[in-house]
Amino acid sequence: MKLRLRFVALGLVAALAAPLICLASDVKKKQEAVASIEKHRTELTALSDQIWAYAETALRETRSAKALADYAEQQGFEVKRGVAGLPTAFTASYGQGRPIIGILGEFDALPGISQKAQPVKEPLDAGAAGHGCGHNLFGAASLGAATAIKELIAAGKLKGTIRFYGTPAEEAVGGKVYMARDGLFNDLDVCLAWHPDDHTHADTQSSQAIVTFVVEFKGKAAHAAADPWNGRSALAGLEFFTTGLNRMREFVRPSVRMHYTVVKGGDVPNVVPEYAKVLVWLRDSKRTGIDELLARVRKIAEGAALMAEVESRLTIEGGDYEMLVNMAGAKLIQANFEWLGPIKYTAEEQEFARAIQRATGVEAKGLNGDIQPFEEPRPDPPGGSTDVADVSWIVPTLHLSVTTAPDGAPWHAWPVVACGGMSIGHKGLTQAAKALATTMIDLFEDKDAVARIQAEFKEKTRGQTYKPYIPDGPPPLPKD
Repeated sequence: MKLRLRFVALGLVAALAAPLICLASDVKKKQEAVASIEKHRTELTALSDQIWAYAETALRETRSAKALADYAEQQGFEVKRGVAGLPTAFTASYGQGRPIIGILGEFDALPGISQKAQPVKEPLDAGAAGHGCGHNLFGAASLGAATAIKELIAAGKLKGTIRFYGTPAEEAVGGKVYMARDGLFNDLDVCLAWHPDDHTHADTQSSQAIVTFVVEFKGKAAHAAADPWNGRSALAGLEFFTTGLNRMREFVRPSVRMHYTVVKGGDVPNVVPEYAKVLVWLRDSKRTGIDELLARVRKIAEGAALMAEVESRLTIEGGDYEMLVNMAGAKLIQANFEWLGPIKYTAEEQEFARAIQRATGVEAKGLNGDIQPFEEPRPDPPGGSTDVADVSWIVPTLHLSVTTAPDGAPWHAWPVVACGGMSIGHKGLTQAAKALATTMIDLFEDKDAVARIQAEFKEKTRGQTYKPYIPDGPPPLPKD
C-alpha cells in the first residue's frame, strides 16, 4: 500500500510539474498566438482545402507550393522560391537575429487514392491522387503557426527569426534531403514539424531509416523458342536476385523491412529479355543497420548476375535517416498540448469517423482527440520513414502528431483523404498550429530550454557526420 501511494504521489508531482514548463514563458503571448490562429482559421482551412483539391504528387506540387508561398508573402514573409534545385521548394522568413527557429511544411499527395470528403469510398476523380497522409493539412498548419509568431515579432513582443520551409516530395524523393545537402537548415537553433495521425501526442518514438535503390540486369536477346541458348536472360538475373533477397529475410533482425517491385521484366514471352530492372526499399531502425544490409544485398546482386551470366548494376536513388528524438523538446510540446487541452468533436463528426471504421473493418470507436500520455522511446520504432529525420541530424528537431482521422483506420488510403477535406481534418490543422506556435514561443523566450535541447542534440550526435543517401547531381525532376 505504501508503495502504491508513493507512485500516486510521484504521478501527481509529475502531472503538476509538466504545465509549469509551459507557464514559465509568457502565457499572454501564447494566448495571443492562439488568437492569431483563430483569426486566420478560415484562411488556413481554405488554403488546406485548396491543396487537398489540387492533390499534386511529388515534385509536381506546382499549384500547392505557389498557394502556400503566395500566402506567406501576403503575411509579410520574405519568400525564396525554387531552392535546392527543387522548383516546388521554398523558404519564407521574417525577423532578424537569433534565435532562428525553423518549421517544416509538406504538401505532396499520393497517387491513385482520390476520394470525396465522405465516409463511403468513392473517388473524387477516378485514378487521380489524394492526400492519404494529410499533407494538405501539414503545410497549412505549419504556416499558420509561423504566421502567429511573425505577428508577435512584428509587434516587438518576440525577438529573433522565424523561417517556414516549404518541403516537397516527402512521399517519393525526399525534398528535405536535397535541401539539407544544400545547407538550408544549418543556421537554425531549433526546428519543428508535425504530422497528421489518429492520436495527439508529442513524438518520442523514432522512425525507420531507409535506402532506395534500383538493380538493373543486362543480358542478350534471342528467340525464346528457336535459339534460347544464344540468349542470356536479364529477367533470370532479376529472379535470382529477388530469390536471394527473399531467402535473406530469415537471417535479418526483426526490425528490418524489405520491399521491392519489378519495374521491367521484358516485353513479350518469345524474346529472351535483355534488360530487367527492380526497385528496392530497405528499412531498419538505424542507418547503421541499413549500411550492413546494403553490403549484403550488393553481393546478392553480383551473385545473381553470375548465375544468369548477365551484368548487374546497383544504383542508390535516395533514402532517409532514422529520426533523432529530442526528449527535452518533446517535454515542451507535451506541456503545451496539456495547456491547450483536447480536440472536441461534434456528434456528426464522430458518426462520420465510425462510418469509416465500419467500412474498413476496425472497431467503430470514433475519433480520439485526447492528449496521449508522454512515452519513453522504444528500442525499435513503429513502421515508416520520413525525410524529416534527415533534418533531425542537422538541427534539434521537435515533432508532434495531431488527430486528423479515425482511430485505427488505414493510412495512405481513402479514409485519411476523406477526413482531410472536411471538419475533422480542419480541427486537427488548428490544434497542430496552436501546439507548434505555443512551443515556438517557449523557444524564443526560454534560453535555458533551448540550451537543454541543444545539449541533448550535441550529445546524441557526438562523433557523427551527416551524409545524405542521395547521389551527387541535381534532384530527379519529372521529365514532363
